Amino acid sequence: MKIFQYVLGQKPILIVMFLINFFGTFYGYYWYRYQLSETPAHFYLFVPDSPTASLFFLIVLLGFLIRKNFPLIEALAIVTLFKYGIWAVIMNILVLLIDGSLPWEGYMLIASHFGMAIQGLLYAPYYRFKAWHLLVAAVWTLHNDVIDYVFGMMPHYSMLMDYSNHIGYFTFWLSIISLLIGYGLVLNKRSYKLSLPK
Repeated sequence: MKIFQYVLGQKPILIVMFLINFFGTFYGYYWYRYQLSETPAHFYLFVPDSPTASLFFLIVLLGFLIRKNFPLIEALAIVTLFKYGIWAVIMNILVLLIDGSLPWEGYMLIASHFGMAIQGLLYAPYYRFKAWHLLVAAVWTLHNDVIDYVFGMMPHYSMLMDYSNHIGYFTFWLSIISLLIGYGLVLNKRSYKLSLPK
């Protein structure tokens, strides 16, 4: 596993990952275009959850390419990538269970968001954030949950709206799990670290 993660830190792989996340981020914001057109301007920052998570990771990868760490962005990336990656997988599976079918885009979202969740974890040995960075990520993440489920800014899945309270409760605990994963993989003293290759 350490060898695999070392390979992930090589410049050609970082460039490929950067390009994948660049186009994924662009498509993610495009996917939210209809919801954003109906969203009050003061909520814009908190609506496109998944593309913002991949944007954080895009900045992290850019830092790696120039041999620099951005600790706060790394903390935001690992937490939000896992949270919204797993969230989207579960929501699309729920749509399949409730509706009985899922368009091809739904299966694409399941695969891409699962990959999104995993990639943030695989690069954990390269992160250098501290406890206060993770605390800021916790405030951002839990505040986002309030915006989504108190102010009704959650992603539009019309057939799931009847379950919004249950989804909100699930999302809160998914946030906590994501924060604990960030702590365990990066702040835990037993975690191993990799240096960015020259």
